[in-house]
Amino acid sequence: MYIFFSNLAVLFLSPFSWIVALLLVVLLSKNPKWKKKSLLSAVLILFVFSNMFLLNCYARWWDVPPAPLEKGKIYSAAIILGGFTSEDNTGKGFFNERSDRLIEGMHLKTTGRVSHIMMSGGNRAGAGAQFTEAAWVNKTLKEFNFPDSVILTEHQSINTMENAEYTRQVLQQSQLKGPYLLVTSAFHMRRAMYIFKKKGVDVLPYPCDYVAGNTNTATPDYIIPNLYALITWNYYIKELAGMVVAHIQR
Repeated sequence: MYIFFSNLAVLFLSPFSWIVALLLVVLLSKNPKWKKKSLLSAVLILFVFSNMFLLNCYARWWDVPPAPLEKGKIYSAAIILGGFTSEDNTGKGFFNERSDRLIEGMHLKTTGRVSHIMMSGGNRAGAGAQFTEAAWVNKTLKEFNFPDSVILTEHQSINTMENAEYTRQVLQQSQLKGPYLLVTSAFHMRRAMYIFKKKGVDVLPYPCDYVAGNTNTATPDYIIPNLYALITWNYYIKELAGMVVAHIQR
């Protein structure tokens, strides 16, 4: 049920949905004023949310920069948040566009910056599903010769709030001390940091998977409508809405 309402909220918060709704008003309304206002609004929304320059400016403001790591310090764990794998119709897992989260976590371990990898992620398809992200990633890490002794997992969470709660429980049981390096996409880091600290987990930001480009150099892309920008705004609007919810929740 949570997944259903979450996806429904994303649909209503999408700029593309706003544009479609306004164009439907243009097509169906018999009021000339409504038609004109709706068309102008649709064009304005398309211009704003398909503009890479505006997206880059917002992303650079929203994204949390990585925390400076102490020289020579080995942190006890890199907490990798799920959302970078998907499941096909046969129940087989595969990586999606967010897989930089795992790559950065593995890099932290192989370069000696952390002693353990803590993987947090269940099955977003809901209860009863066989595939869990943490279990699949655990198997993948072993294929890359990471031993069981350095891998921690929790496979119950389906959202960031649960990521924080179940991760906190696993880390307490393992007796690993913070601060931990929190690894997730840059657009997700601000909300993730807030929720983890709210749950009492001592974390430092280690963002990855950036979408912001160089806002200092003017290119033709900045005035040409860009589908990538329109789609990417969905992530940031969802994060903004999620931050509001996180502040409301206890």
